[in-house]
Amino acid sequence: MPQQVSAGRAPSTSTPLGALTSMPWLADVAAPVLAKLAEHAVLHRVPAGVQLFEQAEVPGVAQFLIQGEIELLAVRDGEETLVELIRGPDLLLPAAVLNRQPYLARARVHRDALLMLAPAEAFRHAVCADHAFCLAVLACQAMQFRRQMKQAKAIRLRSAEERLGAYLMALCADAGQGAAIRLPLEKRQIASQLGMTRETLSRSFPAMARHGLRVAGDILHIDDLAAARAAFPSDPLIDGAETVTPLKPIKD
Repeated sequence: MPQQVSAGRAPSTSTPLGALTSMPWLADVAAPVLAKLAEHAVLHRVPAGVQLFEQAEVPGVAQFLIQGEIELLAVRDGEETLVELIRGPDLLLPAAVLNRQPYLARARVHRDALLMLAPAEAFRHAVCADHAFCLAVLACQAMQFRRQMKQAKAIRLRSAEERLGAYLMALCADAGQGAAIRLPLEKRQIASQLGMTRETLSRSFPAMARHGLRVAGDILHIDDLAAARAAFPSDPLIDGAETVTPLKPIKD
């Protein structure tokens, strides 16, 4: 039977099993499977700034991001470029764990994180042994692939100004006219994530003001939300969050 959680009561994240149970996309995985995976796992609370792993490192554990934010960074000659900012719940670069291959990026905690670390061999065994868990991991990887595809499309199809406008509009999703929002990343990191140089980003910020979005320091001011929406309309095939929706196992 799938793991059951009492209605209206969030599962505790104080144990490895509770952390796994808290991840919505594992809801159809049987309790004994999660318990087996959690048996030799550990919870790891990590403050911002701590590096979790290095690119080219072969993973010894599967890292479930329960809460917090992780920066994935490409590194060359000592220079870091932000590839993606990962927000929990998620699974950190599972392809490397499944294929016993090196990580393609460095991972560093951006905002205090809670991780559950399970031995890589135990993770691979669960994928092979349990249909529902395999489908959940597959769905997670599908979500990650779609996220990266959207990012690639934005870089290839939009101008620098359009990319910045879409990024700022995403920050405005739950805000109203006249709101002030702190930028979640340093400007050099925003430039990396949007596939542009910092100089290009700096030139693009003043252009936002004529579309109702004004950036002063690290604060975004929404001066004219209607104008901003008209200038930077959302494209569902590029913008917006992705969700994990596992397929249901077929019962005999």
